[in-house]
Amino acid sequence: MEYDIFFSISQTPDHNGFTPTEEEMFSNYFSQLESADQLGFGVAWLAQAHLSTVTQQSNSKPVVPHWKGEVGLCTDFPQLALESFRRTENIEIGSAVVSILASGGPIAQAERIANTVQFLSFIDPVRKLHVGFSAGRFEFMARPYSITPRNEVEEVAWPALRGQIFMEASEIFLRLLRGDTICTNDIKKTVLTREIFRSDEDWKNVLKVQGSEVESITIPNRYNFEEISIVPKKWNRDRLELIAGTHDPNAQKFVNQFMPVKVFNLSITSPEIINATHQRMQEAYHPNGGDWKRRDMPRTTFVFLNAEEGLTPEEQSKAAKNEANLALGEYWNALEGTIDPSKVERAAKNALIGNPEEIAYQVKERFHPDDRLMCWFDFFNHDSERVIRNMEAWWKHVVPLVSD
Repeated sequence: MEYDIFFSISQTPDHNGFTPTEEEMFSNYFSQLESADQLGFGVAWLAQAHLSTVTQQSNSKPVVPHWKGEVGLCTDFPQLALESFRRTENIEIGSAVVSILASGGPIAQAERIANTVQFLSFIDPVRKLHVGFSAGRFEFMARPYSITPRNEVEEVAWPALRGQIFMEASEIFLRLLRGDTICTNDIKKTVLTREIFRSDEDWKNVLKVQGSEVESITIPNRYNFEEISIVPKKWNRDRLELIAGTHDPNAQKFVNQFMPVKVFNLSITSPEIINATHQRMQEAYHPNGGDWKRRDMPRTTFVFLNAEEGLTPEEQSKAAKNEANLALGEYWNALEGTIDPSKVERAAKNALIGNPEEIAYQVKERFHPDDRLMCWFDFFNHDSERVIRNMEAWWKHVVPLVSD
């Protein structure tokens, strides 16, 4: 089993109402990163955000109207990644995840990533950059870049169409990173059919607006450009790992037509979907990436570990459960405006909660020995010293128990 670490850098109030400044947030991040490097975590995955969550709450269609503070402060992953490499010796850096629809779109993002890998070669001779990319969780982050419906048909089809736009953007992003020279005519056409919609009713609503009973509707390309290629042209592509943040099986297979692209999945995903994804990717994974392995699908998991001195194992267990309920309660309150006890309970069942012995048991029970975990210690926790103690306890107590 492999252990990575996830950093949310989320500037939100904790259960005590405390919110650090931006400077304090990044100071905490660098302290935790340097400890993670010394402890032995493989990859530090940085949550990427775009634009202010607070400001978007005044928009006509706010996405997370009850969220307090900023979803995340890492709005420029390439810069933060390079600074993170400079401060560490062994740990690698990854994005979880960059939206290729935001911040200028797939063309601008491809050029940024290529430059970042090239600059990395001047900092370190071996380590890799891991780039998780997706359409982005929150739509408001892409709206200013014209990722909005252009007519009534697109408006009605939008939930399904947005996924198709991601596939168009992915092709542009990956082919430019591959070194291709491309133009709009080289890129897949978006064609709406019943198969990409969740229900017959959704498809019928699109046909109603379209005004005719047809088998398919061709949507004009979102990105229009003459022949382009990116600079730099010569850079070590072996230093780049790509991971798609999508649950769509068609998208997972599509992106692997161009380059080896791994897949993100959450610990709360059902075992059936996890296993189906592994089976599918054994066939779909681009041959240049070698054989598909379970580690190619990193899995995020909350870690509420209490190994504090002066407490008995029973007291540690009780304290960890209380800490988890407080953090998860704040999360659902921020996300939806109400604390839903059932959702807190379901989330807790999928988190790792307890003293070291309990967490080691949960890891062995829930995960395959070849899995790769993205351990999330800083979830709604701004006590940086405590976060670091939990990271240390993970390696000192939990990992040996799992290995045994």
